Amino acid sequence: MTRRKSRAVNCGGVIIGGEAPISIQSMTNTDTRDVKATIRQIEALSEAGCDIVRVAAPDMEAVEALGAIKRVRGLPPIVADIHFDYRLAIAAIEAGADKIRINPGNIGGRENVKRVVECAKTFGIPIRIGVNAGSLEREIAAKYGGATAEAAAESALKHIAMLEDMDFDNIVVSIKMSDIRANYEAHMIAAANTEYPFHIGVTEAGYGMSGVTKSTVGIGALLMSGVGDTLRVSLTGDPVKEAELAAEILKSLDLKDGAAHIVSCPTCGRCHVDLEALVKVVESGAREMEKRIKGRAGADRAASVTVAVMGCAVNGPGEAAHADVGVACGNGKGLIFQNGSVIKTVGEKDIASELLNRAEALWLDKLQRRSS
Repeated sequence: MTRRKSRAVNCGGVIIGGEAPISIQSMTNTDTRDVKATIRQIEALSEAGCDIVRVAAPDMEAVEALGAIKRVRGLPPIVADIHFDYRLAIAAIEAGADKIRINPGNIGGRENVKRVVECAKTFGIPIRIGVNAGSLEREIAAKYGGATAEAAAESALKHIAMLEDMDFDNIVVSIKMSDIRANYEAHMIAAANTEYPFHIGVTEAGYGMSGVTKSTVGIGALLMSGVGDTLRVSLTGDPVKEAELAAEILKSLDLKDGAAHIVSCPTCGRCHVDLEALVKVVESGAREMEKRIKGRAGADRAASVTVAVMGCAVNGPGEAAHADVGVACGNGKGLIFQNGSVIKTVGEKDIASELLNRAEALWLDKLQRRSS
């Protein structure tokens, strides 16, 4: 897996593209005009791993609220989501948005796009070109017979060319379709024709297991192909779940810095401990451990930690031995491994704490050695 080379764009201190880590985004579903509720959700998203948060700015009252939100210290960069009215885009930039998301095809013509571009230049913020299968230009959709991969890619490249013609290259590109195959193909076409960073995702992925599956397959396929500099999972419901799933997707591909990887087996008739309960405790503890480790010097992918929680003696010893720390469970007890060697046997009630304590100590030791 070789990551596509892209330009680096600065969004409020978070670098998108270049050699920067792939960042996680989500979008609030509160009414932006409710400043307190929106701030609470932004804070929850940040806590869940969001690096950048987008908010809707459908009218001037929402834009004014965005300004109030931006005055709160400690929040991640805020992106203003703008449609139809170029004046809202300009006002959002002036209110302090770290990036704006527009679809140049629905903002009111070339002259209005130019007004937005000139304002973004003045304030030094990037523009995310957002192309969505549901809002393609009529002439492009007609040319290709609908919202095809070719149509979406052409729309994105057309909008890039428009902004470049206005001497603007502080651009992030987003092409989102709900059809996973078309979404993938559109990105491949566009990626071969531009060096701007990509904001990836699968739009309208859906709810529950269906949405999780489409998002994981669609985003994972792009990342495996080296495409993607920032991403949003789009699920119906609580956006915090989007951030959590995005983090898990990145971790599964070893693309997230400061990650605790949990390996656990499916339960079967050979298992004689409550493995599901045990894994839940270890997962929860690992998330807290990640928060404590985050931001430390050297907390990158090379210094991550892997914990294996295995339910029996068949595959358990092998998997546990390959992890930094692991357990192979027996009848109400577990054999603890560390760096490939058996350390001790503990009772079922002590397995989780033993694994977590050893994992954190090993992780801190890795960081100490990398920073010394």
